[in-house]
Amino acid sequence: MGHVNSNDTISLAQLVEWLHQFSTLVNQNKGYLTNLDSAIGDADHGSNMSRGMTAVLDQLPTDGPADAMFKKVGMTLVSSVGGASGPLYGTFFMKLAPALGSNDDITATSLATALRAGLDGVVSRGKAEPGDKTMVDAMAPAVEAIDKSLADGESMAEAARAGAEAARGGREATTEMVARKGRASYLGERSKGHQDPGATSTAYLFEALAASLDGV
Repeated sequence: MGHVNSNDTISLAQLVEWLHQFSTLVNQNKGYLTNLDSAIGDADHGSNMSRGMTAVLDQLPTDGPADAMFKKVGMTLVSSVGGASGPLYGTFFMKLAPALGSNDDITATSLATALRAGLDGVVSRGKAEPGDKTMVDAMAPAVEAIDKSLADGESMAEAARAGAEAARGGREATTEMVARKGRASYLGERSKGHQDPGATSTAYLFEALAASLDGV
């Protein structure tokens, strides 16, 4: 496995592809996400996320700059996605945006910093911590895995693959958790045994990132 400097660059086109890949995964798994949400939520996570990502791609400015593009993504999600998902995913992208800056080429380091800022925004907005059975349980380990991978000298593509794997692990771990946030928390112990839909869509987010950066 080759090791390259963490300052290898990611193009705006690859970040646009990230959004397209995420939208594809959400739409392919819309029914699955809704089924997961029907057990512990409002049974609308799949349809909400599908509607939101369709709106994102319909309104996406693909000529940059990156910070303005992702701010627009975040605002679109807030305005078009119902429930908690819109504000949380919207916050992720709006907090991610400034760290990317207005350059056409983004370094691996700046992308990792942006992902961390997005995570921090989600934690602040949702007041959730790892173990609460939320999207944070997939997002936090993904961001940590990316940071560690880059610190170990791996490329952004390798780091993104590590992030996707960590997100999947976090998603799986939510099944045995008791929800402490959101509508699922009303179920108490009955929320145990069900995979969290938000953590599931978050795993798709990082799988999409890995797919878009393959070969960086």
